[in-house]
Amino acid sequence: MLNPADETLVARLPEGVLRPLTPAYLEEPRRRVQGRAGLVAAPRNVDEVAAVVRACAEARVGIVPRGGGTGLVLGQVLPDIPPGGPAPLILSMERMTALRGIWPEENVLIAEAGMTLQAVRDAAEARGRLFPLSLASQGTAMIGGCLSTNAGGVTALRYGTARALCLGIEAVLPDGRVVHDLKRLRKDNTGYDIRDLLIGAEGSLGIVTAASLRLVVPPPQTGVAMLQVPDPAAALTLLALAERHMAGGVTAFELISGQGLAFLTETLPEIRQPLPGVPWSVLIEVGLPEGLPADQALEGFLTEAMARGLVLDGVIAQSGQQAADFWHLREHIPEANRRIGAIASHDISLPLSEIPGFIQAAGAAITARTDARLNCFGHLGDGNLHYNLFPAPGRNRADYDAERKALSEMIHEMVMARGGSFSAEHGVGRLKLGDLERWADPARLAAMRAIKATLDPLGIMNPGAVLAPARG
Repeated sequence: MLNPADETLVARLPEGVLRPLTPAYLEEPRRRVQGRAGLVAAPRNVDEVAAVVRACAEARVGIVPRGGGTGLVLGQVLPDIPPGGPAPLILSMERMTALRGIWPEENVLIAEAGMTLQAVRDAAEARGRLFPLSLASQGTAMIGGCLSTNAGGVTALRYGTARALCLGIEAVLPDGRVVHDLKRLRKDNTGYDIRDLLIGAEGSLGIVTAASLRLVVPPPQTGVAMLQVPDPAAALTLLALAERHMAGGVTAFELISGQGLAFLTETLPEIRQPLPGVPWSVLIEVGLPEGLPADQALEGFLTEAMARGLVLDGVIAQSGQQAADFWHLREHIPEANRRIGAIASHDISLPLSEIPGFIQAAGAAITARTDARLNCFGHLGDGNLHYNLFPAPGRNRADYDAERKALSEMIHEMVMARGGSFSAEHGVGRLKLGDLERWADPARLAAMRAIKATLDPLGIMNPGAVLAPARG
């Protein structure tokens, strides 16, 4: 039975857009909270999205945009409805999955927001091109969500984040107007870049409905290796050596800790580990032009790295399947973490030269305060670490409730003191509102609030995400 507010809104919605409110729309991957909503709308095109947004604006009903639901900072769920306020409408992009066009000679593809990242990558591959954004969740994550959160992933070192791969955008603003800016241009210097404003805004300023995406020609030669390193400082020096050897051809450079491998052994023993039990390792992928085969380039690089003591052991993939197996291991570290159950997770970034010192100092500080296990891993090539705490053997997450917040604050303080960020690629959502309030530059935060107030004066767009509601 609909309440009166919902009945009023339903009367304003386009015919056929409503969907049953099933539990799947109210969930998020880490099961931290359960969302709240009154209705679910799944528009079929941008005009229906605009109609839904106008209807919600007229009814003063909040809108929670939803893509694949893979976000990790509660941007896709609203846990609490404001007292006396209507339940929000979930606006799902699940029916807007069209590939609107692909121009291989231009290296451009236009996709609707509900197209999964994997579908975009497959469409590019079918025309001999690569869409290089790569995430473990790419089979579920939708392109609109990737842009709205400015997703990073494992190839940001070479190709940049989602923002760098977007040429143009189509979006619905909070009053229902449509921004038609699906340009296929590399240069368009015509004032404020609304595209860049909406990318990374997590649906708080509008709804991305389609995007022009930049493709690349796949490197003819690719190579993958897993290498044991003495410590993170050696890994950082190894990265510089790799970039010198490969002349810009390093696609990914991932740091893996021994604790991460131990969690894989404990929870996913079927995953083969080429370097089991080593304290620190890196996974490197290179993409090179025609000429010297990538495996030979890696062999030359590895020979010098071992001579300099930067690599203690290593395995170069001898086939496409072996390379895929190496990546399979890396991509299942988050799943192993989930099965263990984190006390607290931190998506941080640091200037590259600060990383070894941070890892050493933060590890010592954690050991001095708690018996929690630490799994530090991530995208070393672009400075992004996932720095997560887990219960000691025989204990559970609830045992750490009293110290969880203080531990996270300590970690973030150490990150910010070294010129880093408390959110590298996951966004702010609703989970990190307090961190943004504490650490953001005051002038920048004021500008963000002014933009929000101007574009969304009713505060209906993903209420409570990115910016906390204004006080008083």
